[in-house]
Amino acid sequence: MSVKDTISILVVDDTSVSRGLITSSLEEIGFKKIDFAKDGESALDHALRKGCHLVISDQNMPGMSGLELLAKLRGHKTTAKVGFILVSGKLDQNLIDDARRHGANNVLAKPFDTPKLRACLKPMLGAV
Repeated sequence: MSVKDTISILVVDDTSVSRGLITSSLEEIGFKKIDFAKDGESALDHALRKGCHLVISDQNMPGMSGLELLAKLRGHKTTAKVGFILVSGKLDQNLIDDARRHGANNVLAKPFDTPKLRACLKPMLGAV
């Protein structure tokens, strides 16, 4: 059984179009266990209750930003080591530095395509 069959991924974005694009790319790559949350609070709740191996989160969301979600995940023993990719349409060096400081595994600029997402996943998961 490959990593694509076993890893659980939580996609977090406040817009359904963005969630759909990320999910479609993940499915195209071959991932099977994909869930989603519409905001940081519900994503945190999902991660703490159900668990997941990887969170792919938008930065700019109402309520809790992607960086805030990352900090909260890293602050809980059960989610401290969850993989995390921060996605943003306004990716600049300051945001990249903040993401790394908070423990993000990678960052991804919008817009992206499936090959760019695959390349973003590769350092964490190997050949996907």
